[in-house]
Amino acid sequence: MSDTENGSAPVGRRERKKAATRQAIADAALRLFLERGYDDVGIREIAEAADVSTTTLFKHFPVKEALVFDEEADREAHLLAAVRERPKGQSIPAALREHALHSRMATAGGDARFTAYLDLVNSTPALRDYSQGMWLRHTAALAQAIAEESSRPADDPACTALAHFALEAPRAARGHDDLRQAITVAFDLLENGWRALAPGE
Repeated sequence: MSDTENGSAPVGRRERKKAATRQAIADAALRLFLERGYDDVGIREIAEAADVSTTTLFKHFPVKEALVFDEEADREAHLLAAVRERPKGQSIPAALREHALHSRMATAGGDARFTAYLDLVNSTPALRDYSQGMWLRHTAALAQAIAEESSRPADDPACTALAHFALEAPRAARGHDDLRQAITVAFDLLENGWRALAPGE
């Protein structure tokens, strides 16, 4: 008997429905946050706007802050790809610098919605702190990718350190008049330190 015949939805359809529900919740939350501010919007309002129960909302997003960051798995995938798919001859710190510049300077293209999103995150302490904590959770995966690409042991502290500081560098650059220059300087420091530990990489 097929899934359809026994009354259960095919796995693919169930997953698509779950993904659509998650996206609807995230879209509703971001729209309300941008309209009224993060602190002035309640969970119940978001659930109503997405036409779901609060129980369903919390199944997809365990805390309110997570509603703003629904694409974190994709962000990690892009981060790791920056290391694994870098051009031949490009160092790992240089690849991470280019990734940081691209992801943090994306507003230069004039995407008003993305600019508003970044302004929301940067102007809301709870979101800023959650974002950084979440971003740093990519340290282990990034350290593993660095170790693999540089043929170093998986537990090499140099790989962990490079991963950590590469993820911290954009935050350290925040507040400087020339963000691009500040990020570049931070990664130059990492480049020089990495080259001393791993000459020729």
